[in-house]
Amino acid sequence: MTDNYIISQTFLGFVSLISNFLSALSGGGAGLIQLPALLFFGLPFSKALATHKVASVALGFGASVPHFRKNSFQLNYAFLILFSGIPGVLLGAYTSSILPNNFSTSLLGYLTLFLSFYSIKQKKLGSSNQKIKITKFRILIGSIGLFVIGFLNGYLSSGTGLFVTIWMITIFDLSFSSAVAYTLIFVGIFWNGIGALSLGLKGNIIWSYLPVLILGSLIGGYFGACFSIIKGSKFIKVIFELVSFLVGISLLIKPFL
Repeated sequence: MTDNYIISQTFLGFVSLISNFLSALSGGGAGLIQLPALLFFGLPFSKALATHKVASVALGFGASVPHFRKNSFQLNYAFLILFSGIPGVLLGAYTSSILPNNFSTSLLGYLTLFLSFYSIKQKKLGSSNQKIKITKFRILIGSIGLFVIGFLNGYLSSGTGLFVTIWMITIFDLSFSSAVAYTLIFVGIFWNGIGALSLGLKGNIIWSYLPVLILGSLIGGYFGACFSIIKGSKFIKVIFELVSFLVGISLLIKPFL
């Protein structure tokens, strides 16, 4: 085992820990730091993305422990995220293999920046957690939005957790804390798991990097979730706005790299 190997593994573990800690706070954005780090080591984009996607599933598992202890999840929201989003993820994964995505990546970047500015402007956004009446129309709109976000998740595989967080807040009036919990668990584990499987079947995963990335994801996700529960929705809102802004800028410059 060479010194360079030890240094690279230590660096990747630290990057994974920090990026997933922030992602567990904001409800998405782990790829902002982790994906460029893998590219820095000379991996082609397809291999870096596949390896990152597999490791990101561990974030959901790490964050699920404190959130399951603290939050009482409503099955109707969980099923809505799964049954509306997963078909979109599968369609997006298929589409990504036949269509270029540079334009869509830039569009997603602009939309992510919009999320940041929208949250900043809406001072009371995500500050309540009321049990509102869930009408058929609200379910329909929520399902359509989650399907579209799921499609973007499978197609572009970057930054879409932030959209699920803001969508659940806007449509169902959840608090930031509750919305992030749903995103981390049901998007992080199930949506990303399907994306990881799809990319893995293409043989793009670099298995030697996964142990340290998964360890960092588990630890970062766990402590990020614990910290978000302690600090509450107002703090999460600020982190969400910061991460959304940085992810948006990252997506905008990605096509030029």
